[in-house]
Amino acid sequence: MKKSVLLGALAATTMIAGFASAGTLDDIKARGELICGSNNGLTGFGAPDADGNYQGFDVSLCKAIAAAVFGDQSKVKYVPTTGETRFTALASGEVDVLVRNSTWTFSRDNDLKFDFVAVNYYDGQGFMVKKDLGVSSAKELDGATVCIQTGTTTELNLADFFKTNGIAYTPVTVADDAEAQRQYEAGACDAFTTDASGLASTRAAMADPTAHIILPEIISKEPLGPVVRHGDNNWGDIVRWVHFALVIAEEKGITQANLAEVIAKSEADEAADPEVKRLLGIGDNDMGVMMGLDKMWARNAIAANGNYGEIFEANIGTSTPIGLARGLNALWTQGGLQYAPPVR
Repeated sequence: MKKSVLLGALAATTMIAGFASAGTLDDIKARGELICGSNNGLTGFGAPDADGNYQGFDVSLCKAIAAAVFGDQSKVKYVPTTGETRFTALASGEVDVLVRNSTWTFSRDNDLKFDFVAVNYYDGQGFMVKKDLGVSSAKELDGATVCIQTGTTTELNLADFFKTNGIAYTPVTVADDAEAQRQYEAGACDAFTTDASGLASTRAAMADPTAHIILPEIISKEPLGPVVRHGDNNWGDIVRWVHFALVIAEEKGITQANLAEVIAKSEADEAADPEVKRLLGIGDNDMGVMMGLDKMWARNAIAANGNYGEIFEANIGTSTPIGLARGLNALWTQGGLQYAPPVR
């Protein structure tokens, strides 16, 4: 989701915090837990369940990172953030990593001095309307009221789309997804715009999801992924390679269920896949030491909630109420963009 660019004073603060924070891994180990900036309630991606425990696609990456560092996926504290507070929380050191459907943009990378270390979900901005509005295209929204989160780059995309198509709209600004849903369902706006994945999540949480449609237009590129501060390359490498480990595990057919079997077979067979051995720390392969982790880092990350595909399907896939197809988020071997560099 594409939130506040927070230029000016925050940029300077972030630069200072980024360079001062080198050593995040040491801080996390000394603290005994990872602090993960999460969504404050986006079903399927990051939200507390009935017992107050955070669950979701993004949350599972936080758990995998904690498992890689500690061997225990439960050693995570989740700090809920809004679109306007998330970058401040990261810049100030309140959180160690932001895994909150955040879009990688030029200004966030360069002006705010953050590092987007991977893309765990390729997305794009879309529109949702009630079926009874009788609209089948976003280009038919001339004169519509549109719910949109305040202070976001979504606003810029929306303005560009309507200007390019020569149509007018009235924005109805909201603070977060929960307010957007309330306002939209109450009829305060004709349409709601955000990332298409966020629209699917919001629709799934409605009383009657079938009464709403997501229009076909995707008006932007939204590469979403985990974010760390500039100035701590080692910590960035860890977050990046945990994501890649989950992708490689899917590519190699390593699942949460067969992990122990793959390890046993790889230990017993000298001719077993060398990359699998390097990934899982089998034999004298110890890639983790290069990052300050032990050789079990990747197997622990995979054991937490499975490989990338398993995490996707369990939280937001076609069998869930969110109902998202893999699309661009399929493996590169299946026509998608999820591609990990080799472990060697």
